[in-house]
Amino acid sequence: MTKREMYSFIKDAMADNADVVAFCDHEIELLNKKNSAAKKPTKTQIANESIKDEILAVLNGSDPMTATDIVAKLDGKYSVNKVSALLTQLKEDNSITREVIKRKAYFTVA
Repeated sequence: MTKREMYSFIKDAMADNADVVAFCDHEIELLNKKNSAAKKPTKTQIANESIKDEILAVLNGSDPMTATDIVAKLDGKYSVNKVSALLTQLKEDNSITREVIKRKAYFTVA
């Protein structure tokens, strides 16, 4: 049972107690706010956006490249793991395409 479900259950069970209902409504509102998609991006997420732009600039107009190739083009400023994670995000955003050839993933701009 989630917190939201628990507060809803308590609210329904204690419907005759205004203080309990108000408390549960407040807690549910806080949970809704916490889980909303309109959260402010973190410092890391902001930094990652500029790295994604660098990755797209490297891929733009080039032949398909692996994550290792991209790291080499970026002069090793970022780890292969970091670049791979950001490539996954870019693929989910449909900014790039991923093709696997002989167990190697190659990326191009969509």
